[in-house]
Amino acid sequence: MGAPRSWRGPRVRFGKDICSNPAEALLREWLETNGIGGFASSTVAGANTRRYHGLLVAATTPPSGRSVLLAKVEETLVVDGERFELSTNLYPGVTHPAGYRFLTEFRLDPFPTFTFEAGGVTVVKRLFLVDGESTLVIEYETEGRQCELELRPLVAFRGYHELMHSSQPWNGDAVESDGCITIEPRAGFPPLHFAHAARRTSRAGNWYFNFEYPIERERGFDFHEDLYCPFMLEYRLTPGTAAALIVSTETHGVEHAQSLKARECARREGLSAAPDQFVVRRSGRYTIMAGYPWFGEWCRDTLISLPGLTLATERFDVARGILMECVQWLDQGMLPNRFPETGSAPEYNTVDATLWLFEAVRKFLDYTKDLAFVRETLYAPLKDIIRWHTRGTRFGIVAEPDGLLRAGDASTQLTWMDARVNGQPVTPRQGKPVEIQALWYNALRVMAGVADSLGETAAQKQYEGMANLTEASFSSSFWNEGAGCLYDVVDGERRDASVRPNQVIALSLGHCAIDPAHARSLLRVVREKLLTPFGLRTLTPDDPGYRGRYEGGPAERDAAYHQGTVWPWLLGPYLTAQIRFNGEVGRQEAARIVHGLRDFMHGRGTGQWPEIFDGDHPHQPRGCFAQAWSVAELERVAAEHFAGEDRL
Repeated sequence: MGAPRSWRGPRVRFGKDICSNPAEALLREWLETNGIGGFASSTVAGANTRRYHGLLVAATTPPSGRSVLLAKVEETLVVDGERFELSTNLYPGVTHPAGYRFLTEFRLDPFPTFTFEAGGVTVVKRLFLVDGESTLVIEYETEGRQCELELRPLVAFRGYHELMHSSQPWNGDAVESDGCITIEPRAGFPPLHFAHAARRTSRAGNWYFNFEYPIERERGFDFHEDLYCPFMLEYRLTPGTAAALIVSTETHGVEHAQSLKARECARREGLSAAPDQFVVRRSGRYTIMAGYPWFGEWCRDTLISLPGLTLATERFDVARGILMECVQWLDQGMLPNRFPETGSAPEYNTVDATLWLFEAVRKFLDYTKDLAFVRETLYAPLKDIIRWHTRGTRFGIVAEPDGLLRAGDASTQLTWMDARVNGQPVTPRQGKPVEIQALWYNALRVMAGVADSLGETAAQKQYEGMANLTEASFSSSFWNEGAGCLYDVVDGERRDASVRPNQVIALSLGHCAIDPAHARSLLRVVREKLLTPFGLRTLTPDDPGYRGRYEGGPAERDAAYHQGTVWPWLLGPYLTAQIRFNGEVGRQEAARIVHGLRDFMHGRGTGQWPEIFDGDHPHQPRGCFAQAWSVAELERVAAEHFAGEDRL
């Protein structure tokens, strides 16, 4: 089962109207990844607008330890002695140089490709990362006239959350040998090798001061940085010839550039680009990076993303690897909130991540029918999860006598709405959150089905009995007759009537405890109050706690994170529920919405889907510009509901 071709293509392409307009080109961010946690990213204009932008952001302890080694390369085209600066940089109060003026085209085909025209010469620049390595290849081709090209690498050698300044300790030495220059400016970072075929090299040893990153300024963080230029490379190019530069933590000869390019083209053939970029390898297995440029591995995000990134794209071995990686971290019947980075302990402060495992297993069985893998690898851990949740585990997570799952207290945030300000939850949801009950019910039904398939009759009857009790209690406790939808949280006598999107999750899982009439009523309320062209708001605008813009410093943004901000991933559950309960009318709405989303993905999104949007019009994209579950849920919907159709 695969997504329709119209969803995965066409390739992203911007013409001169976008490329030469900094107001547009600086907003569009491209992404390259290498399958082990590293990436390259910047804007179409070529100027870095975030501290996280860089041409080689290497995962020094894959898939973590990400460090900005090569920030960018300054490029100067020289034609008959006339100099054309192709780079674009932002400094306080000025853009210099303004190379975007010569940029006539940008495309992803399949690599980020830039076309410049200046002095009667056309320069085509392509860059890509090599899968499984911290290796960047940049290729330049020219047409028109003989010319010279000067390249000045700017390096940072810092953690990707940090900034570099010239006052920090620095070793400016560079070692040159047989077409390769090696630098190692800071302890704790790997040496960086520059393989080239330049006709001339010259030592630079210059600092470039005060680069300005406007997105960091908007986010309330430090936003100025200094970068170091260790040397310059000078090429002479004739029409139809190409020059290459390989920048790597490994040693490559520049003559390998074409074979590396051919290998990457072959590897990417047939892959859906955006889903592929989030799947990375960890210790011989697979995991998912939650978002670029700053998120790492989050268990909840991984399991929600798994169907869209691996099953819908028919990468079933990857799905097996992810599931195996997940269950090895089980402890007291819980999966961690975040997978640990090297040397850090896992954090188990989540109630829903563990329960999403059951839906991922159900989806895996739907797609693969591989019951043997589930029996041998997953069934025992799944049974252990149910046991722990029945008798109680961390953070007061326990199935109460009514069959519903209680979790947390006033000081904890255990669901996906987990933002805190000054140590206090912004969206308190202790007690019995609606989607947790839906996930718990679904888990019990999934276990009953698996036990039945394995011939474990006693276990099947046990899980069925538990599910029946949960279903009855859920139906009697959560329906808000006056509002025509579900309460968001039930906690003793307290009923949280906030209209939030969490209730939609209950309609989209494999096993649903809500009757069709209530489901259709709920969907009408969500459509009227929460639906936007880019996702569902996290709170209705008429609520006193609503925040329509995700702006300001960390505290201001966290206060809005789940209080009105739009999340694209929620369209997955919403559209699945619309099709499930509203038939052809729901399918027509889903097709219309997905078509609009495709237009964004191949326009402003530059082939990706962001983490969030503002709740208020015009719904500006915010947060990570490439988010795994945003991409995954749209890929899943397209594959499961519109495979083979052209109407998208």
